[in-house]
Amino acid sequence: MHGLARSVWYEPAPPNPPKRVWRDWALVAVLVPAALLEGLLRPDLRWPALSVAITIALVPTLLWRRTRPLLAVVVPFAVTAVVSVFTVGEQIETWTMAFLLIMVYALFRWGSGRETAIGLAVMVGSVLLSLGLDRIAPADVVAAFVVMSVAIALGAAFRYRARARLRELDQVKLLEREQLARDLHDTVAHHVSAMAIRAQAGLAMSQTPGAADEALRVIEAEASRALAEMRAMVHLLRHDGPAELTPGRPLADLWELADHHNSGPAVDVEVTGDLDGLPASVEAAIYRIAQESVTNARRHARNATRIEVRAEADVTAVRLRVSDDGEHVPRTPSSGFGIVGMAERAGLLGGTCQAGPDPGGGWTVTAELPRAAS
Repeated sequence: MHGLARSVWYEPAPPNPPKRVWRDWALVAVLVPAALLEGLLRPDLRWPALSVAITIALVPTLLWRRTRPLLAVVVPFAVTAVVSVFTVGEQIETWTMAFLLIMVYALFRWGSGRETAIGLAVMVGSVLLSLGLDRIAPADVVAAFVVMSVAIALGAAFRYRARARLRELDQVKLLEREQLARDLHDTVAHHVSAMAIRAQAGLAMSQTPGAADEALRVIEAEASRALAEMRAMVHLLRHDGPAELTPGRPLADLWELADHHNSGPAVDVEVTGDLDGLPASVEAAIYRIAQESVTNARRHARNATRIEVRAEADVTAVRLRVSDDGEHVPRTPSSGFGIVGMAERAGLLGGTCQAGPDPGGGWTVTAELPRAAS
C-alpha cells in the first residue's frame, strides 16, 4: 500500500498538454453571460450580485486547467470555502459553477500525482467544511462526492488511455528503429563480407610477400573484426534468428508493387530520375514506405480503383508520392501506427513523411529523403 501511494505521489504529469485554443475562450464567453442571466432569474440567491461576481471571477481559471491544473482547482474551491465562512447559511454558489467539474476532470487528466493528491484533499476539505457549516445536507454531501468521483474517473480513464496509446506509439517507433538497424546491418554486412573475401583472395594469389600482403592482412583483420562486432551489436536488436547478409529492397523493386494478379485497385508505379549511387538505406526506406502505403490504401480506401506510386530521384533527394482515388474513411487511433512507423523511419534518415486525406477524396502519402542519408 505504501509503495502504491509512493508511486502515485511521484507520478509525472502527462507530456505535451494541449495548447489553449479558441474553444476555451468560447467556453468562457458562454459562461459569463450565463452567470449574469442566472443572477437575474434565480430568486433563491440571497446576494445575487456577490454570487454572480464570484462566479464570473472564477470562470477564467478554466484557461489554466491543462497547464496549471492544481491551481485551477485550488483557487475556486478555496475561494468558495472562504466566502462560505462569512456567509453561513446563505446560498452563494450558482448553477453556472458546475464548470468546476471540468477542473476536477482536468486535474486527474493533466496533473501530476502530487497535484492530484493535493487537489483531492482540497476538494474533500471544501465539501466537509460546507457540511460543518450546515450549508449542505449529508445527503447532498454524498451526491457531491458521487459527482466528483465521476469526473475523477473520467479524467483517470482518458489519462490511462492516452498513456497506453503513447506506449503503443513508442513500441511502433522502436520496432521501426529495429527494422532500420536490420536493413543497415544487412547492407553493410554484405559489403564488409565482400571486402573480407577479396582480401583473402588477394592473399591467396599473392606471390611475393611485401607491403601489399601486409595491407591485405590488415583489411581482412579489420573487416572480419568489424563484421563480428556489428553482428554482436545488432544481435541485441534481433529476435527472429541470425542475420541475413543481403541488402534491403532496392528502389527498382517498386515495380513489384504493381501486382496485376492481386485483387483490388490497380497499382500504377513510375520511377524516374538518377537512381545510381543511392544509399541502400534510402532505397530500402522508400520501398518500405511505398509498400506500407499501398497496403493501407488497399485496406482502407473505400471504392478505390487506382493507386499511383511515383518515385523521383534527383541530385539532392528522393521523393515518393502514393495516392489513391478512394473515399476517405476516418482512421481509428490504432490504424495510424503504420503512418507513425513510416514517419519514424524517414526521420531517422533525415527526411520527412506525411499522410492525410486529399480535399477531392482519397488519401496521399508523401515522403522525401536526402540522397546522403543521415
